[in-house]
Amino acid sequence: MRFAFIDVWAPVRRALYLTHRWLGILGCVLFVLWFVSGLVMLHVRFPTLTQQERLQQLTAMDLGSIRVSPRDALERVGVVNPRSVVLEERGGEAGHLVWRILDQRGGHHAVSASNPSASNAPFSPADGQVVAQAFGKAPARYIETKERDQWTMPNAGPFDKARPLHRFALDDAARTELYISAKTGEVVRDTNAYERGWTTFGTLLHYYTYGPIRQYPDFWRQLVLWTSGIAMFVAASGLIVGTLRVRIRRRYRSTASVTPYRGWMAWHHVLGLVGGITILTWVFSGWFSMGPNKWLSYQTPSTLPARFAQAQPVFLHRLESLQQMAASNQAVKAIEAGWYDGHPVWTLFDGAGSRRTVDAISGESISVRREALLKAAAAAYPSARVEDARLLTEADFYWYSRHAAPVLPVWRIKLADPASTWLHVDAVSGRLLATSTSDSRLRRWLFNGLHSFDFPFFMKTPLWYLTIWALSLTGLAASVSGVVIGWRRLRRPGQSVEA
Repeated sequence: MRFAFIDVWAPVRRALYLTHRWLGILGCVLFVLWFVSGLVMLHVRFPTLTQQERLQQLTAMDLGSIRVSPRDALERVGVVNPRSVVLEERGGEAGHLVWRILDQRGGHHAVSASNPSASNAPFSPADGQVVAQAFGKAPARYIETKERDQWTMPNAGPFDKARPLHRFALDDAARTELYISAKTGEVVRDTNAYERGWTTFGTLLHYYTYGPIRQYPDFWRQLVLWTSGIAMFVAASGLIVGTLRVRIRRRYRSTASVTPYRGWMAWHHVLGLVGGITILTWVFSGWFSMGPNKWLSYQTPSTLPARFAQAQPVFLHRLESLQQMAASNQAVKAIEAGWYDGHPVWTLFDGAGSRRTVDAISGESISVRREALLKAAAAAYPSARVEDARLLTEADFYWYSRHAAPVLPVWRIKLADPASTWLHVDAVSGRLLATSTSDSRLRRWLFNGLHSFDFPFFMKTPLWYLTIWALSLTGLAASVSGVVIGWRRLRRPGQSVEA
């Protein structure tokens, strides 16, 4: 029986060795690229313009210049049930305020709040230059108008329907470039030379998001899935082969070591065993991030925020309540017209990250109550029972942000429904910020947890950086040794590559 088992296992093991040997050449090249680009990404992120960064650059508003109500602005663009309605300074023209409207399909609209007779004509490059100079605090030079380019293809969901975009270069030390929507005049992205240079070898290399590839979404997705799938097999087969070939107690006579190999082969064997589990989990989580076979893809309805706020079809916000604040000398950078407990409210934002909410009829400050949020949850999910409602004052495993502080405090409302839905609600405005399901929370661990070690109390600490660097360098060394072995094998087929 023993000899029969060996006869069956021997060809399988031989096939595993050969497959790992030849696929490993491609796999190790991929691993080298991913480890190098991953370390770059650790310190230089893809260029983006956060809401807080944008608010800091805006001019404080003159609330006494408002002449157009949210209701009138919505009627002018034909939007009935918007996702958001925000008032802010347009930039470049003192006292010129605009309503920025986002509809349910993601469409962007802008209506002058200071001039009732202003047209909604497209934003020209000349208009954009004025805005760019005011926003960037430097002279601006118009470059081009395009639907998309290298820096506005990936991670562009929030402004995808604000295209085409005017691109401007600022005359500053950082060589900043701004992208401004030709539809609304809103600055949607900024980049600088440092980001553009390093990201070429960081995010773009890591995710293959170079323009000629990323412009074909289906091809790009399949490329990521197949290369990461091959790399997964290489990592898994390497762990199996490496384990079969290692001897802990009874060392090899030829090398007096745990490995039968010498030179580069020995380094590859040992380092592959040390870093193999990390390599495998990283490549698996990267592969899984592409949503293969639409696993864990349940999404909540896009109309939920409006249902949760119990918004009325007609905006009842009164401009008098805003104009009364004009004499208070508050440095207000943006005001969102929203709803809380079925009543119209204003949420005021400054450039420092703080916000407060007032009644849009009386102008009095409001306090978000737990009972009102539970009523809103019951209205949005009539068939679900509220299981738990808790006020969060600090980040936790599911409410956190990798690059900026998350909105806090928030209410976390857990529902007893088939999707195990959680709602995160702003405790200052009562606005629904995000929803999650059991699918998305599991995805959070299978991608963010495995790939980036996104644990709120560990992330961005010195120990987190040290851990990522140590594991990455171990994996990089194992991969480089594999590339050297593969190169030598391709140059001299049939000869030893252990030297």
